[in-house]
Amino acid sequence: MKIVIPGGTGQVGAILRRALTAAGHDVVVLTRRPNGESEVPWDGETLGPWVEVIDGSDIVINLAGRSVSCRYTPANLQAMMDSRVNSTRVVGEAIAAAVRPPRLWLQMSTATVYAHRFDAPNDEATGVLGGAERGVPGYWAYSVEIAKAWEREQERAVTPHTRKVALRSAMVMSPDRGGVFDVLLRLARLGLGGPVAGGAQYVSWIHETDFVRAVEFLSDRDDLAGPVNLAAPAPVPQRTFMRALRTAWGMPVGLPATKWMAELGAFAMRSDTELLLKSRRVIPGRLLEAGFVFDHAQWPEAARDLVEQVRGGAFRPK
Repeated sequence: MKIVIPGGTGQVGAILRRALTAAGHDVVVLTRRPNGESEVPWDGETLGPWVEVIDGSDIVINLAGRSVSCRYTPANLQAMMDSRVNSTRVVGEAIAAAVRPPRLWLQMSTATVYAHRFDAPNDEATGVLGGAERGVPGYWAYSVEIAKAWEREQERAVTPHTRKVALRSAMVMSPDRGGVFDVLLRLARLGLGGPVAGGAQYVSWIHETDFVRAVEFLSDRDDLAGPVNLAAPAPVPQRTFMRALRTAWGMPVGLPATKWMAELGAFAMRSDTELLLKSRRVIPGRLLEAGFVFDHAQWPEAARDLVEQVRGGAFRPK
């Protein structure tokens, strides 16, 4: 198949590109800074010559959007919103104008769309969307609005011959350098991977192998459209998550961090505490109902697998 991946130069794009290319597919990446024959320039905002690779393709997987690994300043939040909405809009326009449109448009979204909660998990049918929670920083609501606007832009696109799926993805865990697992493992190895602000907040995650398998599963099924949660079926509290990671590495100590300590650490890493403190308790209801079976359903086993890859030298450049 011919698969086009707008914004495919980040961590998730690299994971998909490797796997899909290895499976024999023709993968083309749309990027602002092309480097190689399989990369085509685009600006993520306007139509251009790049639309030619959309026309005649089989699947489009749009991953474009400014990284969330940054300080959540008003300027950065606006850049997150604009980059996601504009790229989704223009991909929709390219598909709508295609003589031979792709049969499937997988649009990246995020599990952040769900509410900060501890009482029950969020699936696609009964999950509570965020934005109205009490006792959380006000800008968390804007992150939810970004996610909603992202999905809404795909819904608005008039693509009658193209099935549309929004991938509400949890954190993708892989041995890639610079990825979220790399950061968390570094903290665990330094003895800093303890509970943050008590550690009761839930962490939703998905192993890279299952992320790719879920994309392939959705590509093969003609009966699934709309939002689909891409997350392992067993989210765990942050304290449990990091304990399992420390155990997998063999680090007995994990120093706890208060909220203000987390703020200092996030500032030093040019990131934001929402990524640590928001309780993301997400389960893949639609995938499980459709018969998808996870290779890595439980975090302790997934952590051991990823650590073994790291110890075996499987860390890959970003």
